[in-house]
Amino acid sequence: MSDRLDAFGDAEIAVVMFDNLDRLGDYRTHLDLPDRIRVLADADRTAYAAMGVGRGSVSDVWGPKIWWSYAKLMARGRRFHRPTGDSLQLGGDFVIGPDQTMAYVFHPPDPDARPPVDDLIDSLSTT
Repeated sequence: MSDRLDAFGDAEIAVVMFDNLDRLGDYRTHLDLPDRIRVLADADRTAYAAMGVGRGSVSDVWGPKIWWSYAKLMARGRRFHRPTGDSLQLGGDFVIGPDQTMAYVFHPPDPDARPPVDDLIDSLSTT
């Protein structure tokens, strides 16, 4: 998405994480987020609950697909790091229109799924 930021026009873009406020800088650095993308904390997960984003089961989150991904990374020399937060917390992608209504909702089928960037961009033109 970072390479298509111009297509979002003047829309505000934010990443909401459920970690503590003091970890926001680490998160921004880890993901190499451009300054245009705001990083917000929702430590008590109020926004997560309002958006209908729950927690996954152990088998959904830590199933064979994720272990296979980790095995491939480790085969290329990457080290495994224990999760620092709630690894069962699921995410989502949302576009909130200028009238404060949901223009787009994406609840991923698994923790690594993301919507096509074109879907996010297209939802801006319908708000």
